[in-house]
Amino acid sequence: MSVSVLVVDDEALIRAGFRVLVDSDPDLTVVGEAANGAQALQMVHALRPDVVLIDIRMPTMDGLEATRRITQTDSVPTTRVLVVTTFDRDEYVFEALRAGASGFVLKDTPPEHLLEAIKVVATGEALLTPTLTRRLITEFVRSAVPPRRPAPTALAGLTHREREGLAQVAAGRSNAELAHILHISRATAKTHVSNLLSKLDARDRVQLVVLAYESGLVNPAGGAGHVGPGPGQG
Repeated sequence: MSVSVLVVDDEALIRAGFRVLVDSDPDLTVVGEAANGAQALQMVHALRPDVVLIDIRMPTMDGLEATRRITQTDSVPTTRVLVVTTFDRDEYVFEALRAGASGFVLKDTPPEHLLEAIKVVATGEALLTPTLTRRLITEFVRSAVPPRRPAPTALAGLTHREREGLAQVAAGRSNAELAHILHISRATAKTHVSNLLSKLDARDRVQLVVLAYESGLVNPAGGAGHVGPGPGQG
């Protein structure tokens, strides 16, 4: 099934370049273009794309605010946001993911990597490496960002195995890595993550990562360490 993509950038030449690149992949289709965040919001509601490929710095409404509004809109719950920018300073990464983006790539990313990033985000996975995950969470803790949901109680309904899985997701593990670590098939690992998203009412893996650290399940300094049994499982 083709993944529909909305390209958002204030430079027409860059939009055109992205369109040609994305449309060159048989699994991807550009369904529209927008020159700023305000236009992007209108087109998201009209076109309901699978992925919004969006720049950060734009006039009228920037990419961060547009991302925040897109991900908080109940009418487009399956639309994912992949932020593409020339800026690689940490605060842009943190703000983009904090706003609800599922991934973050630079404009000088090799074409094949950008196409793969779109596909990864479209499947509901977050584009986060272990290194970026640790930097992200360290920033969350340092800046004392208020939790978006109850922390410890949110994990009360998880089994010990699910808590182990959540800890590994918080360490930035992919489904393949999760399968290897937990000695399960990739299909089971994918189901495992889907169950976590459902039980914790999380939009994607980014929110799972944040919840794992906000709840204290994983220590920012030590990554995914020992995970104790859940309530009634000790």
